[in-house]
Amino acid sequence: MKKIGIWIDKEKAHIVTVKSDKDTLKTILSEVENYHVKGGSRSKTTWGPQQVVKDSTYMEREKHQLKKYFREIATTIADADSIVIYGPAETNLKLEKELKENFKDIAKKVLKVEKADSMTTNQVKALIRDFYNN
Repeated sequence: MKKIGIWIDKEKAHIVTVKSDKDTLKTILSEVENYHVKGGSRSKTTWGPQQVVKDSTYMEREKHQLKKYFREIATTIADADSIVIYGPAETNLKLEKELKENFKDIAKKVLKVEKADSMTTNQVKALIRDFYNN
């Protein structure tokens, strides 16, 4: 029986596979860009045109990068028997939503999705081991 736990944020996903007495950790790095928009500018002439920064362009790019990231995770965990997902913010919820929409077979195996702050790799392993041992 292959038990998998994932701790995920926008930068990386730690995938822990728990087997009887040992566990293995695989880290998948995302390619999601961290963008910091510099403000638009105003023309030097009075009532001139204004340059506007389009957030929608950056948001759309991020959405496509997240989909690619989630697809890579889904192919890695496809053979799991049970899955638990942890993470800060909302990336864990976005992963669950993506699995439900596009990877229905994998989504059926998700037992729990829960918030968890930033952790070291040993803390992630312990959290997931504790979940499956209880």
